[in-house]
Amino acid sequence: MTLKELGIGQSAMICKVGGEGALRQHFLDMGMIPGAEITVVKFAPMGDPMELQIHGYELTLRLAEADQIEVEPIRKRSRSHEGRQNIKASEHPGLGEEGKYHSKEDENPLPKETRLTYALVGNQNCGKTTLFNQLTGANQHVGNFPGVTVDRKDGSIKGYPNTQVTDLPGIYSMSPYSSEEIVSRNFVLNEKPKAIINIVDATNIERNLYLTMQLLEMDIPMVVALNMMDEVLGNQGSIDVNQMEAMLGVPVIPISAAKNEGVGELVKHAVHIARYQEHPLRQDFCDMNDHNGAVHRCIHAVSHLIEDHAEKSGLPVRFAATKAIEGDPLILKQLQLEQNELEMLEHIVVQMEKERGLDRSAAIADMRFDFIERLCEQTVVKPKESKERVRSEKIDRILTGKYTAIPCFIGIMVLVFYLTFNVIGAWMQSVLEYGIDQLSAVVDTALLNLDVNPAIHSLVIDGIFTGVGSVLSFLPIIVTLFFFLSLMEDSGYIARVAFVMDKLLRKIGLSGRSIVPMLIGFGCTVPAVMATRTLTSERDRKMTILLTPFMSCTAKLPIYSFFVSAFFPKKGGLIMSGLYVLGILTGILIAFLYKGTLFRGEPVPFVMELPNYRMPGAKNVAQLLWEKAKDFLQKAFSVILIATIVVWFLQSFDLHLNMVEDSAKSILAAVSGFLVPIFRPLGLGDWRICTSLISGFMAKESVVSTLEVLFGGGIASVLSPLAAASLLVFSLLYTPCVAAIASVKRELGGKWAVGLVVWQCFIAWVAAFLVQGIGVMFGIV
Repeated sequence: MTLKELGIGQSAMICKVGGEGALRQHFLDMGMIPGAEITVVKFAPMGDPMELQIHGYELTLRLAEADQIEVEPIRKRSRSHEGRQNIKASEHPGLGEEGKYHSKEDENPLPKETRLTYALVGNQNCGKTTLFNQLTGANQHVGNFPGVTVDRKDGSIKGYPNTQVTDLPGIYSMSPYSSEEIVSRNFVLNEKPKAIINIVDATNIERNLYLTMQLLEMDIPMVVALNMMDEVLGNQGSIDVNQMEAMLGVPVIPISAAKNEGVGELVKHAVHIARYQEHPLRQDFCDMNDHNGAVHRCIHAVSHLIEDHAEKSGLPVRFAATKAIEGDPLILKQLQLEQNELEMLEHIVVQMEKERGLDRSAAIADMRFDFIERLCEQTVVKPKESKERVRSEKIDRILTGKYTAIPCFIGIMVLVFYLTFNVIGAWMQSVLEYGIDQLSAVVDTALLNLDVNPAIHSLVIDGIFTGVGSVLSFLPIIVTLFFFLSLMEDSGYIARVAFVMDKLLRKIGLSGRSIVPMLIGFGCTVPAVMATRTLTSERDRKMTILLTPFMSCTAKLPIYSFFVSAFFPKKGGLIMSGLYVLGILTGILIAFLYKGTLFRGEPVPFVMELPNYRMPGAKNVAQLLWEKAKDFLQKAFSVILIATIVVWFLQSFDLHLNMVEDSAKSILAAVSGFLVPIFRPLGLGDWRICTSLISGFMAKESVVSTLEVLFGGGIASVLSPLAAASLLVFSLLYTPCVAAIASVKRELGGKWAVGLVVWQCFIAWVAAFLVQGIGVMFGIV
């Protein structure tokens, strides 16, 4: 049978892992190897994906991928994953005292002027960024969600100015599967740091040590940081650090990055091993007395075969040998083996597969996990049932329950939006608007008293204060929304949202991780675009950014209210609900189009851990809010200011650059006149309508203010109800505001931003034309 057919609580032994290429290698690296024992924990409320327990940790997997894994049911798991019963206290070796199992290759340290560079490497969600902040004093955002770091960050260790630590994206193995994993592997291989700081989640040590073993093969000075040791000790567990050092051949330091415990000792050891270039003593982890003897012989035979090629290409021999056995195309290309050497390599590997009874990739992965199992049995006293895990299971019974997950999710999001747009954010926005209005009045009075040129006076008051001020008033809403988003992310709930909604979003070509940015889009497109940074797949990220503008933002509500009161006074709820549904349906249709054209292929497989729930940290939340506020003010604000000045200029001057009293004679009116023929088929052949839509590019709320000024409250006598419906649909779907476009430009580049403007205007025109055509067909005017 396959893993897909197992029921909740059932256990099985993996017999065969199907699939091919990078995805299959990713499964193997995550511990899905023949012989491994696995238990089904639960299914998502819609039946897909599933949560599994393997090698002492939990991960999620879609049923489509689970169907490729053949298993044999077992009544009870034979491996209890229990380690030692107790550990005798012993003093941890100091600097240079590891001589009984660790010796310096070179007694001469590197010159003092040498810059000590470090790669901070570890699995996703193991605390890398928290440790990076402790080491460097930086304030990078951290979150309880896999994939928070999507690019590299640099900083020097506090107190050691001639050092540089690079915080790399989370990586499960040195076989890169996704774009951020390639960044990490290429940095270690190509940048050749002086040392590696490998951070390991001590509460999930078996899975984390798989990467450690591969890093040891790189033959780069390394120190292992056992993070979250406070949780291990708090649950009556412990780790024999000295014995682990002896078995791994590198210094192992217990720390708690969040509490800044043990970080000082880690820094001293990291500086020491880098200065003295103390390389790992052990790289061979095969046990010659067991079934891995064939693997041992294969690795050594291949090492001798490729040794000269590895040295020429600057690759560590042991690392290159294991990757060549696995068939890693990037490494094989770098090695540049001759044809007869490639044939010899294949013969060696085939013989190993025959003797071992496993294919090459599975045999290497099994060798590593077998050593990890033996290491943990000798060095780890397993914690009692984790308080964090017990708490998470209780909460998940409700938040990811079959019948309660989606209602809870909807309820939480409704509460977040209500508090943001009706209570907290709205109150803060009104306070800021009042402040801006008061400041504007003071400046207006001052300019009048100083008898400033009318053009400059108009620029400052009608342009900067009116235009920039209206957009600036959204800052409280953005900050409030991100406050709640940060709470959800820091607590670990966002990972559950992705787990629950994955099946729905996969039908339109996205993964469950895309749900949060799209939901935020109902509030404001700017933070929605920013939120896509948590998506690890570049394909999913781009597609999500291009779909968020179809989620009707709150800035469009004044437009809906204005036209409903003027043309459909008794059908307000129906019209507004219909517009929101239309936006969602249009987004779904466009997603299907994207899936078949720009973004062919399937979303990345949903292989993700569900972290334990944790209490959000006040420092992390405050830091995120400051980052988002600063980002909005510094980057988007400059674009808005320029756009405001341009719009004011076009509204205030005619083609001869004379200031006009009547905006009908302005440059903007002239430009709008060129657009009239385009909008006439929509029943909107009035330059004032075109002008209001142009001003809506600045901020959607300005559509209403422009219409009121230009029509003087008599719009109902100019437009028919059908034309009003057409205008509502166009306003729903056409280009987002300049702040949103600036955000898209910042994330994807100028070409994508311009393309989005043109594309959305085209879709809006087609939709409005259909509304007009259907109305005429049925005799509606």
